[in-house]
Amino acid sequence: MDQKSNRSETQPYSPASAGLKANSVIDPINRGKDAIAGAADNAANSAGSDLQAIRNDLNNLKDTLSRFMSQASNEAVKSARQVTSNVAGQVGDVASDLANRGGELASSAGDQAKTFAAELENLARRNPLGALAGAVAIGVFIGVMGRRS
Repeated sequence: MDQKSNRSETQPYSPASAGLKANSVIDPINRGKDAIAGAADNAANSAGSDLQAIRNDLNNLKDTLSRFMSQASNEAVKSARQVTSNVAGQVGDVASDLANRGGELASSAGDQAKTFAAELENLARRNPLGALAGAVAIGVFIGVMGRRS
């Protein structure tokens, strides 16, 4: 009789009571789904705004890098112009110095040639026959050299 009293105390199985249990399980699941969907929407919206912020930052970085490269190339051009100007100035100075030295050398050679010519003239005045013999010898030497060529 205890078993009957236990059965009478518990409610007998009925489809309506089973539906209540199913609804009580399905409701939290539906609420969980809705909560997950809402969280996913919030995450997507947040990710979209974060993605837009990253795009803006990348565009700003691109602009900054572009300005930096432009300024660096301008500075490189200025530096190259200065170096070219300095090198051209140095080359000009060296060329001017070489021209001056060449002029001095030519002047010195001219002076020495004049001195040598004056010395030959004095030699020819003191010894005219020796000068004439020397001129003939030089002429014969030039003639022999001309035939060999």
